Amino acid sequence: MGFFSFLGRVLFASLFILSAWQMYNEFGVDGGSAAKEVAPKLVVVQRFITSKFGEGGPNIDVRHFVAASIVLKGLGGILFVFGSSFGAYLLLYHLLYTTPLVCDFYNYSYGEPEFFALLNEFVQCLALFGALLFFIGMKNSIPRKQHKKKAPKTKTV
Repeated sequence: MGFFSFLGRVLFASLFILSAWQMYNEFGVDGGSAAKEVAPKLVVVQRFITSKFGEGGPNIDVRHFVAASIVLKGLGGILFVFGSSFGAYLLLYHLLYTTPLVCDFYNYSYGEPEFFALLNEFVQCLALFGALLFFIGMKNSIPRKQHKKKAPKTKTV
């Protein structure tokens, strides 16, 4: 059973690790294709933050956003392979802050082709999020091995 658990974690984490590797190879000076895809969506988020907090709000650089995604996916995926709950939490955090931004199906009408493609991606991210929550829940529900105290030997007279 241990081998299949490890194999399942490797296959699951390969999605994040390979994606992080591709983003890293394309990163370049401008942040790569991921930055070009996310930049217009971050502008909308930046306008919203500015409207709520004024000009003193945080400024989100698209290259920093992509770099954080690379680190969270790469490190989280590698730690997850070895059964680390911390790796699962890193992947959860990545999905939590990127899914609503990248999968913005809510900005399109129901009949548009972009709506269905983005809704499909959103549901897939929700499934990954649920699988990570399941992993964390199972990891926390399994009791840890406790060392049994040896009974002291009785002295024979």
